[in-house]
Amino acid sequence: MDKRDILAIGASAGGITALRNLFAAMPRDVTATVFVVQHVGATHSVLPTLLSRAGWLPAFHPEDGEPVRAGWIHVAPPDHHLLVRDGCALVRRGARENRCRPAIDPLFRSVAVAYGPRAVGLILSGTLDDGTAGLRAVKRCGGLAMVQDPEDAEWPGMPRNAMQQVSVDACAPLSDLPALLVCSLNEPPGPAVPVPADIAIEARIPENEFDAMPEFTASVGKPSTLSCPDCGGNLVEVEDGPLLRFRCKVGHAYGPTTLAESHRESIEQAIWIALRTHEDRAIMFRRLAERAREHGHPTVEANWTRSAQEAERTVSMLKEVLSKQGQELAGGMIAEGED
Repeated sequence: MDKRDILAIGASAGGITALRNLFAAMPRDVTATVFVVQHVGATHSVLPTLLSRAGWLPAFHPEDGEPVRAGWIHVAPPDHHLLVRDGCALVRRGARENRCRPAIDPLFRSVAVAYGPRAVGLILSGTLDDGTAGLRAVKRCGGLAMVQDPEDAEWPGMPRNAMQQVSVDACAPLSDLPALLVCSLNEPPGPAVPVPADIAIEARIPENEFDAMPEFTASVGKPSTLSCPDCGGNLVEVEDGPLLRFRCKVGHAYGPTTLAESHRESIEQAIWIALRTHEDRAIMFRRLAERAREHGHPTVEANWTRSAQEAERTVSMLKEVLSKQGQELAGGMIAEGED
């Protein structure tokens, strides 16, 4: 090809508005083959209709094995990863990456391997760090890496994390991205770059869907003492330049920010379970103390009352911990939104 003609876009919170505005501003005489992952729910998506109405290119959910359509927007279907190989779209319901399916990283790696310097990767509004590793793969395979300016994004987490780990070729507010994309899509691609072995291996993992791939995982990482939040298996550490990532042998993968958030949620869930258990204990101990009093056993009543009071003190402590966690989470979300 004599120009770049592949555009891969990843978005999450705030992404639908960003995608629609971006495509509405693209010149109608500029075309590309476009792939989009927007984090969506697991049941139904009208995103192709919304993106088609933006007026740039028609959008659709591809079927597994369907040939890639030049001049169309390929949108990842709900609850499935979107990949590309040998000129065909692959739709796979494999392990979640960064707790998402569809996830951005698998698409970007796939595009990087398939198209190399013909590809442009773009990260828009979103939270946490899905897309960072995938954008690194696009860059390492000779493509261009772009992000929406975090200060312009409704949710700056994803573009900010990508900028911290990837030497991006452009960072711009949404209003400036159409002009940058037009220039990039009209340029000749850079020289071909051999696909790094680790990227090629990781790109194959989601293609295999439900097959265990411990040999693939072992070849791209080294064992750690951490456990996978999704399946409980051992995680390996993947050293990806400045980025330290984690992956288990069945395919779950995490960036550091996403893994930390998974741990926070696990801790909160454990605290809620402990709260419910101690509330039940307090109720039971009070009932037993009442029963002992009715039967004239003051010593037994006193013992059960002390146990109830201890359980109630624990309940109060756990409620305070949950309240502080909620305040810290709200503060972090506000800071991210204002960053």
